Amino acid sequence: MFADTMQGEVRRRFSRRFQIDMVWEGALVGIAGGGVVTLYRMALTRAEHILRGLLPTFFSSGLGLLGFAALVLACCLVVAALVRWEPYTSGSGIPQTDAEVMGRMDMPWHRVLLAKFSEGVLCALAGLSMGREGPSVQLGSMGGKAVSRLLRRNRGEERLLVTCGAAAGMSAAFNAPLTGVLFAIEEIHKEFAPSLIVSAMASAVASDFLVSQVLGVQPVLKLAFIKDIPHDYYLYVVALGVLCGLAGAVHNRGMFACTERLFAKMGELPLQLRLAIPFALAIPVAYAMPELLCGGDAIVELLSAPAAVPLGTLALLLLGKYLYTTVCFGAGTPGGTLFPLCVMGMLCGAVFAACLTRVTGVQSLFMANFMALGIAGLFASVVRAPVTAVVLAFELTGSMDALLSVSIVSIVSYVVANLTKTDPFYERLLSRLLDLTPVDPSANGEPGEKVLHTYTVGAGSKLEGRTLSEVGWPDDSRIVTVSRAGVDIVPSGETTLEALDEILVIMNTDTEVETQELILDYCRSSLATGKIPRIG
Repeated sequence: MFADTMQGEVRRRFSRRFQIDMVWEGALVGIAGGGVVTLYRMALTRAEHILRGLLPTFFSSGLGLLGFAALVLACCLVVAALVRWEPYTSGSGIPQTDAEVMGRMDMPWHRVLLAKFSEGVLCALAGLSMGREGPSVQLGSMGGKAVSRLLRRNRGEERLLVTCGAAAGMSAAFNAPLTGVLFAIEEIHKEFAPSLIVSAMASAVASDFLVSQVLGVQPVLKLAFIKDIPHDYYLYVVALGVLCGLAGAVHNRGMFACTERLFAKMGELPLQLRLAIPFALAIPVAYAMPELLCGGDAIVELLSAPAAVPLGTLALLLLGKYLYTTVCFGAGTPGGTLFPLCVMGMLCGAVFAACLTRVTGVQSLFMANFMALGIAGLFASVVRAPVTAVVLAFELTGSMDALLSVSIVSIVSYVVANLTKTDPFYERLLSRLLDLTPVDPSANGEPGEKVLHTYTVGAGSKLEGRTLSEVGWPDDSRIVTVSRAGVDIVPSGETTLEALDEILVIMNTDTEVETQELILDYCRSSLATGKIPRIG
């Protein structure tokens, strides 16, 4: 019965009717998810404007300061109550969407929509350095789930629509439809199936059309080039790529340390006390450097004329934005880091260009170019999605001539970040969300940090046609899921592997290199006779 059902679903996935259905369903998801994110962006903008309008009053007298403290306290308490009511809204929202697509999580879409929307607005009103993109991805994905439930789709197709919703959310957040598509496929679904790409495109385009009708057609970060960087300066482009790769590694390691060490030790404290730290920090930040408040729109406005900003101010803004965002995110505050990340990328490029101008005499008119390169480089090193980084920079600048330099920066920063052996940001957050790191007692009973890796079963490989029980898997590894034609299968010993199956494997970092080599050999080598030898 199960086999017949599975075969029916696989046949539907490859039918023309399914491809047509996914297009109009994707567009419907784009309207739903894009509509929610449009309202979310409008609410965040209004909350930030209210805060900035009240800041002079707050710091004009002691009574005003007490009023600001009362506002921050009220926001903190309400946000903490909402997170307790719906725990899936804690943090960015992108790892939760990843887990939903993997089939490891089943979020109540109506509760998540209500809680995440409200939390984001309250965090913006209090001035916390959190972005809109992560929550927009989660809100869009829940819009996709709502459409799936409305159409009564099965769980497998629901995950595709959730991915479409993620594309719609990212598209609406950045006014960048191609970025939304690639982010959803490269980071969320990690599968380049034609039907998924077309449906995600329909969703992102519908979402972008909707948000552009309400908020205009300009991208969130509009960078206009005066002149393209000449090829003679490409050595500097490579150097910026190295800098962004190192900066991305520092970004991730600092975020991980703050989340997994500093705030993890406060796990016994009530949630409202942990959240009180970033909320309380908003008061001195608002007084000393209000540009650091919220996602970073004030810094973007300041960088509209970057050459007029002193180098020391640029460096201080970069350091302050990173530290403030790290504390806000580390505490588990509902909100994203992508927009602050892009702002920090702009600052990296501005600092680099300002130094070049002073040391080498490079004209300051190229600062906008290096800011766009900084966004792509830092995005590629932190998220490890270099293709999305290139497309994002293209949609922010509208310049095809910049694609070569952006590609160079993205590749170099991606490689440098990998050489530092620093985990990709969202993959690490996902593994923590699934309780797979740093210790997973259910995996093999032995302590040690865990990592996830995905492998594709090659045609004619040692794994094809074998059941999982016939394979001598490494003792410190375990098969988490088997994905076949977009459907996630809960593995058992009798599960037979087929060519092009994707297997998600959890393993120890202590033996990660050896385990990866052995499993890759299983996936790639031609079929051998007899049993696969036991490992270990």
